[in-house]
Amino acid sequence: MAYKRHIDRLPIIPADAKEHNVTCHYCIVGCGYKAYTWPLHKQGGTAPGENKFGIDLSEQQYQDTEAWYAPSMYNVVRQDGKDVHLVVKPDVDCVVNSGLGSIRGARMAENRPSKVTGTQQQRLSDPMVWRNGVWQPTSWDDAMDLVTRVTARVVTEGSEDDLVVSMFDHGGSAGGYENTWGTGKLYFESMKIKNCRIHNRPAYNSEVHSTRDMGIDELNYAYEDYVLTDTIFMVGANSMETQTNLYLNHMVPGLQGGAKMVVVDPRRTLTVHSSEQYAGPENVLHLAINEGTDMALFNAILTYIVDQGWTDSDFVANSTFQGGEAVAQDSAHPAGLGSLDYAMQTCRTSLDEAAEICGVSASDIQKAAEWVAMPHDDGSRRKCVTCYEKGIIWGNDNYRTIGALVNIAIATGNVGREGGGVCRLGGHQEGYYRPSDAHVGRPAEYIDQFLIRGLGGVHHIWACDHYKTTLNAAEFKRVHKRRSDMVKDAIDAAAGGTREQMVDAIVAAINAGGLFVVDVDIIHSQIGQNAHVILPACESNEMNLTSMNGERRLRLSEKYMDPYGNSKPDCLIAAEMAWNMERVLRDMGHDAYADQFKGYDWQTEEDAFMDGYNTGHPEVTYDRLRAMGNNGVQEPVVGYENGALVGTKRLYADGTFDRHGRDDNKALFCAAGWRGWQAAGKAREQAAHKFWINNVRANIFWQNQFLDQKNEFVQDRFPYPFIEMNPDDMVEMDLNPGDLIEIINDNGVTQGMVYPTPSSKRNQVAMVFGSPAGSQGNVVNPGVNELVLPDYKHCWGDIRKVSNATHETAGITFKSKEIML
Repeated sequence: MAYKRHIDRLPIIPADAKEHNVTCHYCIVGCGYKAYTWPLHKQGGTAPGENKFGIDLSEQQYQDTEAWYAPSMYNVVRQDGKDVHLVVKPDVDCVVNSGLGSIRGARMAENRPSKVTGTQQQRLSDPMVWRNGVWQPTSWDDAMDLVTRVTARVVTEGSEDDLVVSMFDHGGSAGGYENTWGTGKLYFESMKIKNCRIHNRPAYNSEVHSTRDMGIDELNYAYEDYVLTDTIFMVGANSMETQTNLYLNHMVPGLQGGAKMVVVDPRRTLTVHSSEQYAGPENVLHLAINEGTDMALFNAILTYIVDQGWTDSDFVANSTFQGGEAVAQDSAHPAGLGSLDYAMQTCRTSLDEAAEICGVSASDIQKAAEWVAMPHDDGSRRKCVTCYEKGIIWGNDNYRTIGALVNIAIATGNVGREGGGVCRLGGHQEGYYRPSDAHVGRPAEYIDQFLIRGLGGVHHIWACDHYKTTLNAAEFKRVHKRRSDMVKDAIDAAAGGTREQMVDAIVAAINAGGLFVVDVDIIHSQIGQNAHVILPACESNEMNLTSMNGERRLRLSEKYMDPYGNSKPDCLIAAEMAWNMERVLRDMGHDAYADQFKGYDWQTEEDAFMDGYNTGHPEVTYDRLRAMGNNGVQEPVVGYENGALVGTKRLYADGTFDRHGRDDNKALFCAAGWRGWQAAGKAREQAAHKFWINNVRANIFWQNQFLDQKNEFVQDRFPYPFIEMNPDDMVEMDLNPGDLIEIINDNGVTQGMVYPTPSSKRNQVAMVFGSPAGSQGNVVNPGVNELVLPDYKHCWGDIRKVSNATHETAGITFKSKEIML
């Protein structure tokens, strides 16, 4: 898309351009945007009555004027079969971002497919099937017939346990309430598929089991709490880098208003650096702990708070369980749950003990406890908002570590109050609405190992690419490819035969250990290279899509362009799969089973929304959400009054807790006893290898870079995954900026380009997650916690140079990211 850099003029949006509400479909912050479309032969003028903003554009505009938009915010797309101008720009009236645009969201327009400007021509346009040694385009009817005939044969001749499903559980580009309902109804209602996994982890489970078991939903505050608080307690997150507008529009005003900040992270991040500039270094405490030791730190903070008498005694007495043990530790609960006194029997840790384990001073741990909980001079309680993310979610001993952090918030009464909350910061937006998944079980099946062991015969994949985003990826890729190639060979051998003969050949290959793979996606992904049928999906704004952000703000992101080619919304693909399953099963004589696939008479994504989410929340409709605009309504929606939906600003304001489903509505404390490295193999790897390979995110691209792979703005800057390294380590290894290096351990090998970072500790590197040019998952061992939560964050390896800087990396600037604001 380099042509955009040379644009010296953009068309003016005419006064009568169509206006659409848009929620950025990338991260969970959910910034509001406006999309404007108008005919290709028309544009507005400089006079106030001739442009959308109603101002005189012949005059110089003020800085950050609403009327400004960048080349990245412009494109030409198809709407109702015709080419139209498109501008997608931040919405100044959205309370989430107040007109700020992120480096991802502000490129939404240029990342739309366009045959006029040539953008995103990698998008899948038609179903494809493996024929004659290549993928051949075909019709939806042909592709669906093959998918459902093979699937029906396998599950009726074996069982539904032979069908393995990988699917999203979120909102944003791939999900939303429409698409999670469509896939959920298919696999959890019409079928009872238990061998399934989620896009970023190898089982169907929650990343935050413990906080839910303690009675607390992980998204419980309002973004305004960052402005109302006394202290921001951030753990395992880097919001300035990865959720920039949440940081700038909400955290920074809090810091400028006098809030202190505690950041727990082994690595000095942009968030630490920026916060020191906004609040002053004396008001920012960075606890650079040893990797994986968060739980010991939290237990020491809790112990000090309890011993100082800084707990909220009224809250603890009235809103938390008082009877000792409420839930015993078992296979579904990696720690016991109960009263504060019960938890303290296990959690009690002195400042000195934690300092020894964590590698930070006892005085700094004490200071953190004081900033979190020490009352003000007038005796009033301190407000603390706690936020956490992948650093502990994908870290050591997930269940107990998150439980230990939530313990602090409960003990200090910082849940449900203004300026409080204990929330995960999230990745994608949320849009989960599915029938019960209770049949999956807890702990759920470890799907990667299930497939590696040769189990399962059919693999349906929805908007996932485990080749880039799973642990033990090197082994998973080898086995998955070998098993899928067995089916490809069978298809090639049966070329020219009837459909029945083809299905017979595929089923025979499956029975011999093969795997039939169906991939639903927007591009031809790396895992999709193994697929035998590829089904093209569309994404947000090529369809209407609803989702909620990190403060549970529900919006309708409106369709403003046609789906690319013959692609369809995931929910309608699921419906079409259900129609064909019903037809095929009746042909096979399984009428009772076929009856389970009724009820998918949807023509639009709104039909799927009404069948699912609206059934459970009848006051919420597309029309009502459209009227709420980009500010939407915070879930749960509790009514509809005076033409507006009524929501809930923050959860648990009444001091009752129900996320665990217990009748007493009391919050539970977690007996989070420290036990060192929990996942198998971590201690051995740490002892055997020199470098800790941290797993991190970057602002410029999103997750596995699915659309950024063909975006020159991104690829010119990061053609290979960056690996941040201390310059002294580089000198010792004769490395220069941009040199290509490999990381090696017993799990596999991966590669990237070295990026000098003076603030990095010696023998620690930070590798960007999910890159198509080098997956860190290749070197992450298969160790998980008891509930099959992966510890992506902790792996160790050795590093060796592969080559000098390439042509692509030699031209990159490696200036420090820690710039003065």
